[in-house]
Amino acid sequence: MSRESSNSSREAAVSRGRSTRARLHKVSGEVPDEPVVSKKSGLLFERRLIERYVEDHGKCPVTKEELSMEDILPVKTNKVVKPRPLQAASIPGLLGTFQNEWDALVLSNFALEQQLHTARQELSHALYQHDAACRVIARLKKERDEARTLLTQAERQIPASVAGATPAHVVSNGKRGTEDEIGPDGKKIRPGINPVMIDELTECNTLLSAQRKKRQISPNLAPIDEVERYTQISSHPLHKTNKPDILSMDIHPSKDIIATGGIDTNAVLFDRPSGQILCTLTGHSKKITTLKFVSRDELVVTGSADKTVRIWQQSDDGNYNCIRTLRDHTAEVEAVTVHATQKYFVSASKDNSWCFYDITTGSCLTQSNVATFEGHVGQVTAMSFSENGYFLATAAHDGVKLWDLRKLRNFRTFSPYDSDTATNAVDFDFSGNYLAIGGSDIRVYQVANVKSEWNLIKTLPDLSGTGKVTTVKFGADAKYMAIGSMDRNLRIFGLPGDDQMEDSKSSAE
Repeated sequence: MSRESSNSSREAAVSRGRSTRARLHKVSGEVPDEPVVSKKSGLLFERRLIERYVEDHGKCPVTKEELSMEDILPVKTNKVVKPRPLQAASIPGLLGTFQNEWDALVLSNFALEQQLHTARQELSHALYQHDAACRVIARLKKERDEARTLLTQAERQIPASVAGATPAHVVSNGKRGTEDEIGPDGKKIRPGINPVMIDELTECNTLLSAQRKKRQISPNLAPIDEVERYTQISSHPLHKTNKPDILSMDIHPSKDIIATGGIDTNAVLFDRPSGQILCTLTGHSKKITTLKFVSRDELVVTGSADKTVRIWQQSDDGNYNCIRTLRDHTAEVEAVTVHATQKYFVSASKDNSWCFYDITTGSCLTQSNVATFEGHVGQVTAMSFSENGYFLATAAHDGVKLWDLRKLRNFRTFSPYDSDTATNAVDFDFSGNYLAIGGSDIRVYQVANVKSEWNLIKTLPDLSGTGKVTTVKFGADAKYMAIGSMDRNLRIFGLPGDDQMEDSKSSAE
């Protein structure tokens, strides 16, 4: 009897819960999400709220009767859709809601702007600290370079009597051999280019730029019709017959003296007007790949496959003696060039580095990696600057490319020969109006417009019979051309019937 009454009371409670599933929660006053009903009082509750209340108090929140979770039954109902709040039930209510959301958005944006302003201030402070650190580092480097320069000068001024015998670690150019400082990268630490040198280079650049803007083409420049009639006017055997190749050449800017470097390890100085050999420079152990005149001090700089650069100075008897041997490269020296100040020169090597030297002391001021101009096939065999310093011509197996150094961009390519014939030589004349290219022959181009029009005005044959021109140079005012090939002869091309002496005098005038 008691069991039947208990079941009937439970069913009555459940039926009362189902009938009240749409009613509001007795505590929160809202429609419950998960409704439950009390078996004792039949009241409807939200499950999470009644569980927390019973856990804390142990009785019904409405009737205050004892109540446990065993007296709570879940009510199965369909999902109840909550009615809209009163604020969303009218236009003024919606406007108020939107206004509240807008105010919250503005406040959030203001907070973000404050955070951004703070971050900018912190970044500005960090950048200022970085800039100050860079200035301090630059000043310390400058002081270090000046101290090294003073130390080098002091070492040179020590009398031989005080210094005693020359230590074994000092080489012929006065540099320390075994006591060179080695940096963290394993390379020798160079003294660098100090601010005085930088000012000197900058001043020279400014002066030359101003002169280039005002300079006119020389009235003595050989006209096109003369260049078109050039032919061989003389040939001079300068090098040994067993190793006949002429690899490099330079012409003295004022004395009309031609210097040639050969595979026989010798450099020969030849006086073109008289047709006589002035002297032969011997000392390199391998072929001479490059050479340049330094007209200010009557010096000659030579580079060789023996990894050395030598500086030669003219003596009172007219001969040239080696005064310095520089051993800063670890591979074959490919090129040397002298700066316009005549105080510095640069050497480039197959070790992928270039060295900047002080001609007077022979010291290597800095050594760096060689710049790369992408685009050639094979190694670059020759280079020549135009007179304005803006354009560079480079020769390689695939021909000649012209580069605008202001943009490091190739703007023209010449491919005068087939794929089996390499281009070995290239040279601008001093005026920049003519460009000579050497390969299986010699081709002369006239520059009508640097960027668009280059006219082939003359093709000269290679009379050596080897089919390989190795070097080519224009004389003063392009009055003649000096050609070196795979034989021992230096060939001069000019107007047929012209006497060398008369030609020299007219070009000097």
